[in-house]
Amino acid sequence: MKYSVIGQTSWVGLQNFTRAFQDSDFWVSLGHSAEFVIVVPILQLISIYLATVVNKPLPGVTIFRVLFYIPVVTSMVAVGIMWGFILDPTGLINTLMQNAGFSHVIYFMNNSHLTLPILMGITIWQGIGYYMMMYLGGLQGIPSELSEAAEIDGASPATIFFKITIPLLKPFIWVCSLMSLIAALGVFDIVFVMTQGGPNNATLVTNYYSYNQAFGNFNFGYGAAVGLLLSIVITLFSVILFVYQRKGGQTHAK
Repeated sequence: MKYSVIGQTSWVGLQNFTRAFQDSDFWVSLGHSAEFVIVVPILQLISIYLATVVNKPLPGVTIFRVLFYIPVVTSMVAVGIMWGFILDPTGLINTLMQNAGFSHVIYFMNNSHLTLPILMGITIWQGIGYYMMMYLGGLQGIPSELSEAAEIDGASPATIFFKITIPLLKPFIWVCSLMSLIAALGVFDIVFVMTQGGPNNATLVTNYYSYNQAFGNFNFGYGAAVGLLLSIVITLFSVILFVYQRKGGQTHAK
């Protein structure tokens, strides 16, 4: 449909979809959404490592768990404002660099080559605590007798980790990877708060493009079509991940 708030809504068939396929901005946004998938393996690897660290009976480990989890429960608006201050030309990073003797000011959020990686980094920073707690729950469900028996047999810590811990964590790895994949392809809030797709469409992702078309340009039919195409892409990626983990021999107990 070609939807109008004040006028008459008319039927346009597949016109919104053909428009999307011919729209260069749509393909740019889809490419940026695909690039955001890079955060998935990085996020999972860091989260697994931190989960193994905070799973040990170390002094003050509860405090570290809380500190890692604080970004998860912090609103994206607050996160965006905080990182905006840090990355500002007169912010923390540039101030520290100038104090260290660097005279050149870096305009982080105005550099089209830096903005998308910066948003990826902030996403990783905020999501680590959530997935760390997921993996921590998985680690605490692994019987300690297995690693103890392996140690008695002379297995090294690395062998125990890769031969016992990781295989038993596979159901958690699959679920967390799927969740972070869906979140990465559908990223919206960090872009909305910090860049609005700029500079020069360098951070334009499909979810934000759909929103902007609908509520910025009042092209509700076209925005809905873009959103539907994104949902199809997310479904395809999810199916590929599911098929991959099944071919890898991963099964789930009933």
